[in-house]
Amino acid sequence: MSALYPFTPKSFDINGLTMSYLDEGTGPVIVMLHGNPTWSFYYRNLVLALRAEFRVIVPDHMGCGLSAKPQDYPYTLETHINNLAALVNHLGLCDMSLMVHDWGGAIGMGFAGRHPKIIRSLVITNTAAFCSSRIPWRIWLCRLPWLGALLVRGLNGFARPAVTMAVARKLPCEVSHGYLAPYNSWRNRVAIYSFVRDIPLDKSHVSWSVLQSIEENLTKLRSKPMLILWGGRDFCFDNVFYAEWLKRFPEARRHYFAGAGHYLLEDAGDEIEPMVRDFFHEVQTDG
Repeated sequence: MSALYPFTPKSFDINGLTMSYLDEGTGPVIVMLHGNPTWSFYYRNLVLALRAEFRVIVPDHMGCGLSAKPQDYPYTLETHINNLAALVNHLGLCDMSLMVHDWGGAIGMGFAGRHPKIIRSLVITNTAAFCSSRIPWRIWLCRLPWLGALLVRGLNGFARPAVTMAVARKLPCEVSHGYLAPYNSWRNRVAIYSFVRDIPLDKSHVSWSVLQSIEENLTKLRSKPMLILWGGRDFCFDNVFYAEWLKRFPEARRHYFAGAGHYLLEDAGDEIEPMVRDFFHEVQTDG
C-alpha cells in the first residue's frame, strides 16, 4: 500500500472529528476532490506527477478514506461543502484551482459558487453539479431501506463492484485493494451508504434545494478557465451529463476519452497527466 500511496497525510479537526488530507508540494494551489466510493487514493498518480510544480491538496471527505467515520453524523451535501470550506479557511487558501470527480463535483462546485473570487480554474471529470432524476438501477437498489444497508454496508455491494464496473481496463489487485482498504467493515462503510442515500432525485429530498442552489450558482463560474475530461464508458455519469456540462460551459476546453470508464484516471491517467499539467501552467501564466 505504501508503494502506491507514498504520502504522509495531514489532519484537521472539525468539531472534534479528524479530516485527513494530502498536502504535497509547493507552488500554485490545486485542490482535488474525490467522490463515492473512492478517497484521495484516486488522485495518487496525479499528485505524484504535479507536486514538483504545484501545491496539491486532496482531502478525504468525512467518513471516507483515512478521515474519521462517525456513525451518527449528517453526511449530507451541505455538510461536505461546509467541511471543505473549513479546510480551505484552515489552510488560508485564497487563490486555488479545483479538480473534481463524482460527488466531488457537487461538493466542489457548491464551494466554488459560494466563493468564486478565490477560484482560478476548474477541471471537471465525470460528475454533475445540477439537478437530475437519472440514476442507474444498481444505485437505485442501494438506496432502498434495509436492502440498501445490507447491500452497501453489509455485503460491500457498492465499493467492491466499483473496482470492476467503474473501469474499462482491469485494475491490478493491489490497486483494487487500495480502493477498498478504508472500507473493510460495516462501520467503515457508513459514508458510502450515506452518499448513496443523499442523491437528491426530487424536491422532497433534503439535499435537493442545496443542489438547486449549486446549479444556479454555476453562472458565477462561467468566466473561469475550465477543462472538461470525460470517460465515455461511464455507467453512471453518461453522455447526457457530459452534454449538459458542454451546454452550460460552451467555452470550456474538453477531451472525450471514448474508451475510459468512470474511474477516468485509472483508464486514461497517462494521457490526462500532461493535459492537466499544461492547463494549470497556462492558467497561472494567463492570470
